[in-house]
Amino acid sequence: MDVLSSRILLHPVDLGRSRQFYRDVLGLAVYREFGPQDDPSMVFFLGGGLLEISGPAASPPGHSVQIWLQVRDVRAEHQRLTAAGARVLRGPTVEPWGLTEMWIEDPDGVGIVLVEVPACHPLRRDPRSSPPPT
Repeated sequence: MDVLSSRILLHPVDLGRSRQFYRDVLGLAVYREFGPQDDPSMVFFLGGGLLEISGPAASPPGHSVQIWLQVRDVRAEHQRLTAAGARVLRGPTVEPWGLTEMWIEDPDGVGIVLVEVPACHPLRRDPRSSPPPT
């Protein structure tokens, strides 16, 4: 399979409420809008991917969907998101695997994990530059 582009699709119960959360509270940049001008669906930038908020759905997507977002400074995002009224499930915590993680929810209960990767963590190394195992 040769993947040329990808995005996560969410169909929220209340499109306007979720659009406001992802744009204004989380602060994601808008890639494009489509649909009716008075109630548009939106696609947001997610680093190397995209998140589409369109719908509506009859019920929330459930807890099997989670979004993982790497950020530069989890503690700064914690302060900003708390002030913006985001539902914080767990503040910044250094995990046993070395990442600093914070958990929040969107208006439909979709879990969002904000992750800070320390400079010394293996995720910061490009495995393509390492010699192959012998």
